[in-house]
Amino acid sequence: MLRAGLTLFFVATRFGCGLRRWSMDRATQPAFVYGYLSKPYPMKRLAPYLEQGEGIQIEYKRTLSSAYRIARTLAAFANTSGGTILIGVDDDGRAVGIDSEYREMQIIERATDFLIEPPLSVAYEIVRHEGRNVLLVTVPESDEKPHTAVNEHNERTIYVRQRDKSVPTQRLLIDDNEVNQQLLQTTMVKNLLQFLRKSDSITAARLAKLVNISTYRANKLLHDLTRQGVLLMVDKPRPAHFSLKKDG
Repeated sequence: MLRAGLTLFFVATRFGCGLRRWSMDRATQPAFVYGYLSKPYPMKRLAPYLEQGEGIQIEYKRTLSSAYRIARTLAAFANTSGGTILIGVDDDGRAVGIDSEYREMQIIERATDFLIEPPLSVAYEIVRHEGRNVLLVTVPESDEKPHTAVNEHNERTIYVRQRDKSVPTQRLLIDDNEVNQQLLQTTMVKNLLQFLRKSDSITAARLAKLVNISTYRANKLLHDLTRQGVLLMVDKPRPAHFSLKKDG
C-alpha cells in the first residue's frame, strides 16, 4: 500500500552505478525518476553499522519473514530513540545481501501502514557491500508516541528498545523535560549510568541498594531521568525496570 504524502528512496540498479528514485504517493501510480551517481555507495557507508553491532538503535535482519514481527521493531525504534534496520545482514554482522529489495520493502510498508498505530514513515537506502546489496531502513524517533504494534491475534502492544531487543511495556513515559546537566554530574547518577552500560536494566529497589538511598528516592530519580530522555521505563512484567534510552 502506498503511503500518504511523499516518500523518496533510491534503489541501486543491477547495471552498475545507475540509481532509480521511486516516488510514492497514494493518489498516483509509482513514478520512476532516473538519476546517476559517478560511483556506487562506498563500502564505508555500511562499515560503522557492522562494527558497532546490534543495540538500542541498530538491528540486523538476514531477511524479513513476517510483517507482524518487524512491526514490533519499527514501533520500538519510533518509541525510543529511532534506529536503523539492516536487512541482508546476519546476526554476527556479516553482510549476506538480499535477493529482492522490493519484497523486503513490501513487508515494511505493510507493517508501517497497517500494523502500527499511528502509522510510521521510514526512509530506505540501498548500500552495496562486498558485492551484495543491503537495505537500510531508517526509523526516526517519533513525535507521535506511543506507537502500538498489532500481533496475529489483533492485540495491540507498546514496544520499546532495551539493548538489542524490542520489549513490550504497558505505558510509555514521554520525555518532555529538559535534561538536568547538574543532575547528570552527580556521583549517584554517574554510578547508575555506569551500571546500565553493563546491565540490561535496573529497578528502583536495586538502585536503592546500589547508591544507598531509599526506594522512594530511587524510584523518583529513575522517573525524573526517564522524563528527561536519559532512561526508558519498561513496566511489563512488574516491577518496572529502567534502561538506557541511547547507546553509549
